[in-house]
Amino acid sequence: QLQLVESGGGLVQPGGSLRLSCTASFTLDYYAIGWFRQAPGKEREGVSCISSSGGTTNFADSVKGRFTISRDNAKNTVYLQMNSLKPEDTAVYYCNAVRWGTRDYWGQGTQVIVSS
Repeated sequence: QLQLVESGGGLVQPGGSLRLSCTASFTLDYYAIGWFRQAPGKEREGVSCISSSGGTTNFADSVKGRFTISRDNAKNTVYLQMNSLKPEDTAVYYCNAVRWGTRDYWGQGTQVIVSS
């Protein structure tokens, strides 16, 4: 069964850090990966993405300078390092794997709560 599993979420104080992981049960070599989040009562929004090679990354304006994205294709894992977290970063975070010509895959999400 092909699946993505997110992990690393939790409760953190404002200003703190978390590292989310997105691990696939299949090879991610040819997949671009996106991180999305959805806060209660809000639409899902894109946070960051990384190309299959890792050479290109993009970030939403709201997280630029605070979040970084990286990948380890040998481990079939993509990471989202989140620093200087703010209460407005509270959401369920999802990863999405896309590859031209094939279906995409979503994980089940991991909850991030930023609160004092």
